Amino acid sequence: MITRRLFCSALTIASVLVAGQSHAQERFITVSSTTSTEQSGLFGHLLPAFEKASGIKVRVVALGTGQALDMARRGDADVVFVHDKAAEEKFIAEGFGVKRQEVMYNDFVVIGPKADPAKAAGKDILEGLRRIAGSRSEIPGMQSTEAAQAPFVSRGDKSGTHAAELRYWKAAGVDLAAKKGAWYRDTGSGMGPALNTAASMNAYILADRGTWLNFKNRGDLGIIVEGDTRLFNQYGVILVNPAKHPHVKQADGQKFIDWLVAADGQKAIADYKIGGEQLFFPNAAK
Repeated sequence: MITRRLFCSALTIASVLVAGQSHAQERFITVSSTTSTEQSGLFGHLLPAFEKASGIKVRVVALGTGQALDMARRGDADVVFVHDKAAEEKFIAEGFGVKRQEVMYNDFVVIGPKADPAKAAGKDILEGLRRIAGSRSEIPGMQSTEAAQAPFVSRGDKSGTHAAELRYWKAAGVDLAAKKGAWYRDTGSGMGPALNTAASMNAYILADRGTWLNFKNRGDLGIIVEGDTRLFNQYGVILVNPAKHPHVKQADGQKFIDWLVAADGQKAIADYKIGGEQLFFPNAAK
């Protein structure tokens, strides 16, 4: 009996050691990315294919683009996959990234109440925002019957989407600092939670099309403004500079980037659809 117990104990210890070694030997990289790539479902589609092809696991930390770049500046990521070209180029210029490579694009859309109380519908993003900022109308669902400003929800999180929104307000000639009031809601949240807020308020919001197509809690919201060339939304991928942070997994991070921009990765991006509609369009080889 004692011999049997000793044998079982030895077997258990051996199993634990083997499991520990297996876990220690697991190859993985950390990718700081945007909430749009995560909440659109793209990573859930892409990563199993990459992991099968390479044997490398990918751990994604989904943040706004500004926060994702800051995470990489601290050396807490191996790769950055985001969508704010100006911020990405600044990241490279500061020496934190090795090289920026374009991967794919989609577009932004303005989402809003189907009744469109601000009369913002159309293809012109700047005119749409002017109308939202200047609207004074009765908003369906509000308790008061008095005329009120059509509400607008902003991510307010220094994300690529938030940066684009601020550029559009400025180009539209709307001084947000002077114009902000109860109608403008800064959420400081990712795309999905911000859309939930917009749905609960029956408000307007700028969103990336991919997350909108994968979003289920739409309430009475629909696409109000789309098709303006200014709504183009480019995504880029960058290896974090190992000269700044020697612990960066350079070889495996580069393998992920190479796969994304090569034929297999580009095809996987193009193949991701919801309801037959393509969410992202590969353009690494443009």
